[in-house]
Amino acid sequence: MKLNMGALMLTGGLTLAMNAVAFEPSKPECIAPAKPGGGFDLTCRIVSNGFADAGLLKAPMAVTFMPGGVGAVAYNHINGVRPDDGNALVAFSSGSLLNIAQGKFGKDLDENDARWVGAAGVDYGAIMVKADAPWNTLQELVADIKKDPTKFVVGAGGGVGSQDWMKAAILMKSSAVDPKSMRYVAYEGGGEALAALMGGHIQVYPGDAGEMQGQLEAGKVRVLAIMSPERLDGEFAAIPTATEQGIDAQWTILRGFYLGPKVSDEAYQYWASEFGKAYESEAFLAAVADKGLMPFKMQGPEFDSYVRERVGYMRALAREAGLIE
Repeated sequence: MKLNMGALMLTGGLTLAMNAVAFEPSKPECIAPAKPGGGFDLTCRIVSNGFADAGLLKAPMAVTFMPGGVGAVAYNHINGVRPDDGNALVAFSSGSLLNIAQGKFGKDLDENDARWVGAAGVDYGAIMVKADAPWNTLQELVADIKKDPTKFVVGAGGGVGSQDWMKAAILMKSSAVDPKSMRYVAYEGGGEALAALMGGHIQVYPGDAGEMQGQLEAGKVRVLAIMSPERLDGEFAAIPTATEQGIDAQWTILRGFYLGPKVSDEAYQYWASEFGKAYESEAFLAAVADKGLMPFKMQGPEFDSYVRERVGYMRALAREAGLIE
């Protein structure tokens, strides 16, 4: 039997072409692991509205709410019921990663049980004091903390082991103070913590940069440092980072998306490509800014590695602070 090489080459080329476009979501969905109106809802709106505004996706993206455990219910659902569903992006936050690091998503689930595909955007931690506080720089605050840590009360909108607690613990660790000895008060939210700062009940508030714009403009707080790798643009451009002040204290508040652990390479590559296109779209970046975040252009395998490294870092912090064994 003679083989028609031309036919074989044509068939092979068609096969490669088909594989290149083998996946197209039939019913794209973003799962928000919370009730409507919260941060996960906003994260899903970034991708559903932002992708639409950028001219991506052929079908509209639905948003499904699945509250519970800062993402634990959704993580278990995807792993147990829909591990290979390429239609479903799931929103996550740094709080989700912190809970994974502490084993709160289940003893059998960790960062390896998802395919981390793309970022929605970021915010950064910010070390704040009252506008009339005696410290003008982070170095001055740290110098006083070192003299007598018991005189300082740190407060924020999260309990022990939360993101806000971690920001405070990192500051203490960087100040050569044992985080276990930190005087920390947990409030119901950032608003209560800010009121406590204004009332003199706490001296330091490790909040989020994005939520402080209004307070800065009103002259109510002084931001001593942003916990970002480099200085931010815009209204925060004049505020130095902790790192440039000699304090190794960084905290990135990440929001992004993952796919199930058994999703095909074709589906994963499709979504990674869509995020890459979105990052080049002014319409998508406007959606990010509208939700109070800053751009963070990372997707695909690089993003997957970044998230896994972040969870490892958080796990080491939690272990050092005595939160896990």
